[in-house]
Amino acid sequence: MDSPDGNPQPFLAQFMQITLQAEAGEIAISVGIILVLLLISALISGSEVAFFSINRQQLNELEESEVEADKRVVATIQRAKELLATLLIANNLVNITIVIISYYLTFKQFDFSTFPVLGFVIQTFVVTFLIVMFGEVVPKVYATENNLKMARKMIGFVNFSMSILKPMSWVLVQGTDLIDRRFKQYAQQVSIDELNQAIEMTYDEVPENPEEKGILKGIVNFGNISVKQVMVPRQDIKAIDIDQNFTELKAQVIDWGYSRVPVYKESLDRLEGILYLKDLLLKLDQPADYNWHTLLRKPFFVPEKKRIDDLFRDFQTKHTHMAIVVDEYGGCAGLITLEDVLEEIVGEINDEFDEEEESQLTQIDERTYVCLGKISLQDLSKNVGFDMTAFEEVMGEADTLAGLILEIAGRIPELNEQISYNGYDFVVKEADDRRIKTVQITIPGASIDPVVEGEQSEI
Repeated sequence: MDSPDGNPQPFLAQFMQITLQAEAGEIAISVGIILVLLLISALISGSEVAFFSINRQQLNELEESEVEADKRVVATIQRAKELLATLLIANNLVNITIVIISYYLTFKQFDFSTFPVLGFVIQTFVVTFLIVMFGEVVPKVYATENNLKMARKMIGFVNFSMSILKPMSWVLVQGTDLIDRRFKQYAQQVSIDELNQAIEMTYDEVPENPEEKGILKGIVNFGNISVKQVMVPRQDIKAIDIDQNFTELKAQVIDWGYSRVPVYKESLDRLEGILYLKDLLLKLDQPADYNWHTLLRKPFFVPEKKRIDDLFRDFQTKHTHMAIVVDEYGGCAGLITLEDVLEEIVGEINDEFDEEEESQLTQIDERTYVCLGKISLQDLSKNVGFDMTAFEEVMGEADTLAGLILEIAGRIPELNEQISYNGYDFVVKEADDRRIKTVQITIPGASIDPVVEGEQSEI
């Protein structure tokens, strides 16, 4: 609208004034949002330090507390990976939003075409200073001195963030776990291979101490061996039926000579307990109808894939020498003792009863051996230089020589049938419809010679 004198200037002045007022409002809103986001960034950064700087004594204090907030803090700390992922994601999202809004505020609301360097300085240095100083340094310094207090106050905010950002944190945690497993496995394998090679090279030059070589290799590979690889398989377990009377029980235990015997009902999948010989000795004068079931001790169960170094620590803490190995379905897969674990380091530990057992490995010549099918691949590797890496593509889940041959052939071979793979030759010497019992194995670089009586030397 024109002014009464027809001059349009007042209209333009009013328009410019309205425009300036609108821009001032946008500036105020943008600055307000940035301040709120800086506060949120500070809270997130402080929470990260507060939760992850809680020491063992403070954690014990929280665990003993009956306050609901303290219980929630403990539960959140136990989900450390998800907590860290959530805080990192939230902090980065907030800081990125601050940068975007500050860019809008700097270049869209102000004209820096005349002084472009000034706009760059404000955007880069001022915004960075604000984020670092008030979004990182100050809250982290405060949280370091008041970690428990801040953790209690921020637990609600942190739990809310974890629930909102759970899909993103889950992806991040799974990705880092995958990378961590890959690199950890590779690094451990490289280290073990290098140590084994060093031991081989050292004792090739000093061959007069083969026992030391075996012990050192056992120590190197100790943490890389699963329970399944060294356990006594189910079919070889000697166990007592719980329905036997006391007289039959004594005769059976004396015949076997074991200090500990599993006791089952109907099948090994229903183990009732472990009978200790030292408990039985105190009751030898009891009649045949004596209720010996009261002597049973609770069995210790372990999964097949458990590492024997972990099992060794369990044996120490639980003060037991025997564990029942169970498969993924909960059925009995085998049995393992402290002796079996120690033998992986020091070699076979034979007593008067072991001497009567059939040798698992017999040497024919420099490169030819006759083995029981149930001998573990780990024992072959340790005693005859059997290279398990040559069978990685076909080994599958096999832990014994018989299992490896079945994986290669895909069936139970005929008697005297030769199976060859990567320079290794296997000849089945004894088998039935269900399993391979005896195998002649020739490692690369030698021909198969027949087994000749009188030329065998046991290992």
